[in-house]
Amino acid sequence: MPIDLAALAAPARTALLVMEMQRGVVGDLARFPDLVEVCAERDVVANAARAVTAARDAGVRVVHCTAAFRADRAGSHTDNCPFIKGLLRDPAHMLEGTPAVEVLPELHDPVDLEARRYHGFSPFTGTSLDVTLRSLGVRTVVALGVSLNLGIPGLCLEAVNLGYWVVVVTDAVAGTPADYGDAVMAHTIALLAARATSTDLAAAWRSA
Repeated sequence: MPIDLAALAAPARTALLVMEMQRGVVGDLARFPDLVEVCAERDVVANAARAVTAARDAGVRVVHCTAAFRADRAGSHTDNCPFIKGLLRDPAHMLEGTPAVEVLPELHDPVDLEARRYHGFSPFTGTSLDVTLRSLGVRTVVALGVSLNLGIPGLCLEAVNLGYWVVVVTDAVAGTPADYGDAVMAHTIALLAARATSTDLAAAWRSA
């Protein structure tokens, strides 16, 4: 059944969550070449830019969900996950206060909000994101960014558990390998969220 995107993502009750679109993840300082390649092949950054611009124009709050580590690793569990253990073999990986944790300049605007986390893969756990969204009257979250391997499914699952409606921007997300990301969209995200392209979303917000 087609979704009523204009109603589901009505600006007054919607926030756009931009997941880990940071210089050290998918930008000029990235350590994940396979993910950068998929993003380039699918114009993920350009499509994300279309969505964030449309959101701001419509009065939809943009929240950058970012990740970082302190140099002393305080606030981060570093040995309970193989992926994180591997990342942190590099003592300089995604350190707070370094250019690597900055949001991509194509997506950044001073009016945006930021929810920073120091542990795990979801933007809700251990952050004030849920409180922030509820203070803004948000009922629907629109998600874009990376990755379909971990962050985007975690975002969607926790948002649903917290009672939010979720929309995923299909042309502004990526995972590796690319066909695995496509499978996650088809077999996991489809069970949790509505899906729309950045163009459809921009059109819905223009008509709101």
